[in-house]
Amino acid sequence: MILLGCDFSSAPTPRKPIVVAVGSLVGDGVALARLEHFTSLDGWSDWLQTMPEWLGGFDLPFGLPRELVVQLGWPLEWEALIAHYARLSRAEIRLAFSAFCAARPVGGKFAHRATDGPAGSSPSMKWVNPPVAFMLHAGVPRLLAVNALFPGLQEIGGAAKRIALEAYPGMLARELIGRRSYKSDDPKKQTRDRALARAELLSAMERGATRLGLTLILNESLRAMLLADARGDRIDAVLCLVQAAWGSLRKDAPEGAFGLPSGIDPLEGWILSA
Repeated sequence: MILLGCDFSSAPTPRKPIVVAVGSLVGDGVALARLEHFTSLDGWSDWLQTMPEWLGGFDLPFGLPRELVVQLGWPLEWEALIAHYARLSRAEIRLAFSAFCAARPVGGKFAHRATDGPAGSSPSMKWVNPPVAFMLHAGVPRLLAVNALFPGLQEIGGAAKRIALEAYPGMLARELIGRRSYKSDDPKKQTRDRALARAELLSAMERGATRLGLTLILNESLRAMLLADARGDRIDAVLCLVQAAWGSLRKDAPEGAFGLPSGIDPLEGWILSA
C-alpha cells in the first residue's frame, strides 16, 4: 500500500502549499519516493481521489474535544458532528468557540482532547496560531468525500482502501531534537541555527533514532529539497509519513488497530504514536 504523510494547510497558496510525502515500507524502513505540492484544497482532494489505495498520516485534527461539543449542544456521534461542523462558516465557528472561551477562567480557556496531553498538541478548537479548527473544517470533510476511513472514529472493515490517520510532526521532532526550532515562515527567522537543526532532525530520521524504530530512506535530491525548505513543510510531511508507516505496521495489532490505544474517545480521535 502507498503511504502518505501530509503537511496540511486550510488555505494553501503557491507560497505555502499543502505538501504530501509519498513513500512505502522497505524492510525496517520507509522509503520516500517523492513530494507532491498542492496550491488548492480541490487540487489536493482530487489527487487523493485518483489513487485507489493509500494509508496516510495527516497533520490536522480529526475531532473536537467532547467537553466543547457537549457544551455547544452539537451532535455526539462523529460523522454527524463532522457533517454539522462542515455546514458552519469559519465566522460561525470562531463566534461559537470564542463565546465558549469567554465564559471560562484565565488559564483554562480552551477545551482539550485526551490526546493533547501525551502528544503535546494544540487544542483542536484553536482558531489562531495555529488555526487547527479551520484545518479540521477544511480537511476532514474532504477526506470523507474521497471515501477515506478513520480508525478509532469509524468501523474499519478488512477491505478498506483509503485509511486516514491523524499525525503530528511536532511530537516526533521534539523526540529527536528537543524544542529546538527547525523552521519558520518568516524569512528573517530562517537562520543558520534552524538549518542546522533541520539537518540534525533529518539525520536522526535516517538513522532510525526514534522510538518508532523506522529508518528513513531517501536519495540525495530529496534530501537536498528537505534541507533547503526553511519553512519546514516538506520535512513535516516526511515526519507524518514515518508516523503513517509506524501505524501501517500495526494495522492488526491486538492492543489497538493501527497503533491506536483501545478505548479512545470515538468523538475526539487520537494522534498516531502519542
